[in-house]
Amino acid sequence: MDGRPHQGPLRGAYPVPGGSAPLPDGDRVPVPVRPRRTALRRRRFAYGIAVAVCVLVLLVVGVSR
Repeated sequence: MDGRPHQGPLRGAYPVPGGSAPLPDGDRVPVPVRPRRTALRRRRFAYGIAVAVCVLVLLVVGVSR
């Protein structure tokens, strides 16, 4: 495949919201914005531990019978 010769100036770089800092040549590399991870509330965390303990107790009781 043969490329065409370059004709005219290249288009300029433009700022990307949430992008990284500009590179030395002036370009910017777009970086997707990470969604913030919501913190687990204590009550929800406690419910998860309670369910895990119940499952573990039932498993031990089932194996021992």
